[in-house]
Amino acid sequence: MIQAKNHLAGQTSPYLLQHADNPVEWYPWGNEALERARQENKPILLSIGYSACHWCHVMAHESFEDEVTAKIMNELFINIKIDREERPDIDKIYQTAQYVLTQRTGGWPLTMFLTPDDQVPFFGGTYFPNEARHGLPAFKDLLQHISGVYQQRREEIKAQNQSIQNVLQQIHEPSYTKTDLSPDLFKTCNQQIEQAFDARDGGFGDAPKFPHPTHIDRLLRYHSQSGQDSPRSLHAALYTLEKMAAGGLFDQVGGGFCRYSVDSRWMIPHFEKMLYDNGPLLALYAQGFALTGTEQFKDVCEATAQWVMREMQSPEGGYYSSLDADSESSEGKYYVWDREQVEQLLSREEYAVFAPHYGLDRDANFEGRYHLHTFVNKDEVCQRTSVTEEKFDALISQAKQKLLSQREQRVRPGRDEKVLSSWNALMIRGMVIAGRVLGKSEYIQSAQRALDFLRNTMWTSQHLAATYKDGTAHLDAYLDDYSFLLDAILEILQVRWCTRDLNWACDIANVLLDKFEDNTVGGFYFTSIDHERLIQRSKTLSDEAIPSGNGIAATALARLGYLLGKTEYLDATERVLQFAGQAVTHAPMGHASLITAYEEQCHPLQIIILRGEKSHLEKWQQQCSLGYQPRRLVFTIDADEKDLPAGLAEKKFLKPAPEGVVAYICEGMQCKSPVTSLAELQSAIPDTGTSQ
Repeated sequence: MIQAKNHLAGQTSPYLLQHADNPVEWYPWGNEALERARQENKPILLSIGYSACHWCHVMAHESFEDEVTAKIMNELFINIKIDREERPDIDKIYQTAQYVLTQRTGGWPLTMFLTPDDQVPFFGGTYFPNEARHGLPAFKDLLQHISGVYQQRREEIKAQNQSIQNVLQQIHEPSYTKTDLSPDLFKTCNQQIEQAFDARDGGFGDAPKFPHPTHIDRLLRYHSQSGQDSPRSLHAALYTLEKMAAGGLFDQVGGGFCRYSVDSRWMIPHFEKMLYDNGPLLALYAQGFALTGTEQFKDVCEATAQWVMREMQSPEGGYYSSLDADSESSEGKYYVWDREQVEQLLSREEYAVFAPHYGLDRDANFEGRYHLHTFVNKDEVCQRTSVTEEKFDALISQAKQKLLSQREQRVRPGRDEKVLSSWNALMIRGMVIAGRVLGKSEYIQSAQRALDFLRNTMWTSQHLAATYKDGTAHLDAYLDDYSFLLDAILEILQVRWCTRDLNWACDIANVLLDKFEDNTVGGFYFTSIDHERLIQRSKTLSDEAIPSGNGIAATALARLGYLLGKTEYLDATERVLQFAGQAVTHAPMGHASLITAYEEQCHPLQIIILRGEKSHLEKWQQQCSLGYQPRRLVFTIDADEKDLPAGLAEKKFLKPAPEGVVAYICEGMQCKSPVTSLAELQSAIPDTGTSQ
């Protein structure tokens, strides 16, 4: 246990515990801090960050560990520290408020000053340096100034607070007019993403460049729906996947993706690795491989999944949250190399192909050292060195293994070992899809362990906890936790049927409807009806670094509704889409996950249920799962399965075959005649092959 100098001891967040010995009298968010602020009439200094955040560390070292700065903070403010990963509800509100106040996008660390009686912000920003530079005031000076403003201009602040609350209300509770979506949105959204596509380096927009998995997913799905009419969509998606995989955003030695690239070429990343990025990217690379058969995509899947199992899965089964950008107080130090060191580690033959491939024969690309980025592709290196492709692959693989073994002797970046329900769900889905496409049972077993951990440790009495660490699961789960978990369960049911998990999915869906849905106009709030009351109860629709909870809820509920014939789930999806209609129509590209939910409403899912003897089911399942089929769900149910839920049991035709396998193929609420031979199945579900 950390011997805290403030009130952060005993917290589950590694980020909060990083600040437990600061001279700043930090409080966690809660009644004790809020009540003290009211009683002493001191403004609240709210600082929001996360453990893997580089600039959070910088501000901590410069200001929060400084005795002089801490003294000013303690005298003038009540100081509250928040882990944005544990409290995304609070982070969403104050990030929005920061933009309203400054007309600048936010980020972390977020620094907000709140009035004590109502927690409404009256000033805010992100990182502030310890000395004036980069057009920013010194943090110590800012503290004195803000305190003076609060003491001298109360009435102005009060008026501003009312205005801020009104704006937040309009943002989080927009005026509602029922708006039916149009199929034209598919093309419009696609065109907007294509316009943002960087034809030279892949990705969307300029530096800093983020992966944007929802955009890539939308491009692939649009191509799947429109076929040969969308070659640019397919190119933009696949080229982006190729360039990210070849760049420094991807850990070429150990697998996994960093959060974003500071340049447009994907060369130098911000070195932190987040679980929430890697889950969706793992799924996309597996789907890219299913679509094209590209070995590069398969290699990325395997390296990323191995990294997840090696470094990010706890002994209890849950997946950890992130790896820090820094090690030994230096960003990226764990990942970069000296040329001489690499040359000594590798054989002459290995180095001869490794050096040109990854740029070690060029000038250093990161602060005098080398961060691995593919400069020369395989074909060209093979031509230069007269090495066969097979030999090249073997040499590169050997070299990477040597570098990985050496790298593991270094001081590792810090690992945030809390387990978050939403991020675990994203990774469970990614591991399942990769395991299914690549035929890797160990990936599915890893996902199953994580799912079992969530159910056994974080699900109690129809209630999901948001976070877990050191034996403690706590905090009410958010919309993302429930919706992402529902989506993940529907994926894992497709690789191994478990009626218990299907019943759990129904429980989760019912909580979404009972505690999160706006029964008046539709859509889901980010927090449940019995959640702590904050200055706003937000209802977010747009995709961010992770997909919209409303979008995933709409898709997953509809899928469950079609599977079980439950119209209440289908009706909830329709209400979400009607509520979101204005926002989606106004900015399609920002609402890709909701457009996917709408797509599955316009073009009903194909659900295939296979029943029969276990020994025969695998071949039928493989036939149904070939290629990239984003709107097909395949469930295999053993003939011996007795406890089917009512939604399936009531379908009297859904009986096991007397011998062999029978397939039931449904689209939307319509089902075809049972299929009893593989040849008939192949005719009933055409276009299942790989697209080259």
